[in-house]
Amino acid sequence: MVAPVKLLVIVPHPDDEVFGSGGTLLDFLSHNEPCALLTLTTGDAGRNLGLCETREELAALRRQELADCLDTLGFLRHPASAHEQYTFPDGDVAAHLRDITPLIHDAFETYQPEIVLTFPPDGLNGHPDHVATHQVVKAVWDALPPDRRPRLWYYALQVEWLGTLLPGYLPPNRVHDVSAFVTQKLRAMGCHRSQGITLANTLRRFPERVTHEPFHEVLPDPRSG
Repeated sequence: MVAPVKLLVIVPHPDDEVFGSGGTLLDFLSHNEPCALLTLTTGDAGRNLGLCETREELAALRRQELADCLDTLGFLRHPASAHEQYTFPDGDVAAHLRDITPLIHDAFETYQPEIVLTFPPDGLNGHPDHVATHQVVKAVWDALPPDRRPRLWYYALQVEWLGTLLPGYLPPNRVHDVSAFVTQKLRAMGCHRSQGITLANTLRRFPERVTHEPFHEVLPDPRSG
């Protein structure tokens, strides 16, 4: 039987796991709390900075980048931590929710997480794969009896960091100070070298997020009690 994990992260692309929650993962792992990660695509439709010529080559590169990132985080050195890599089409996650749904359900059952982390309703930036991932995770979570639901967190951004708010925007209601892990987090972020432009834009637009990771926790509806 797999030991319950502290945090289950469910994201569509390699790099989604570290830019917004790398410090939180490092914090939990440093306290000997196992974590699990589901990556739904290989990210083969992303930028390649001229490092690859085909989508197949980019998929292989991004798999290796993710492996290097997780190694830098020390993710899999915890015997109860786990990573599951899937190959749903990058950019078309929404067309495969019927196949993804049982995988998410099985992950909830297998890892018995205390917390599940994924994207918010607006996908944080409107990316269709982010939005679709939110939809499938939320649907599986909603289908559980309330007393069996893990805590549900979404990536979040402070309103003052944004221009126009997308429909479905949710503000942070918890912020983790991860400054103690900033060096290791930056090393892990840098492993995704094919995504250097995304990394540069993240650092330019949201530098505060490197040391203080904001999340939105879905809180119980007081009207349901």
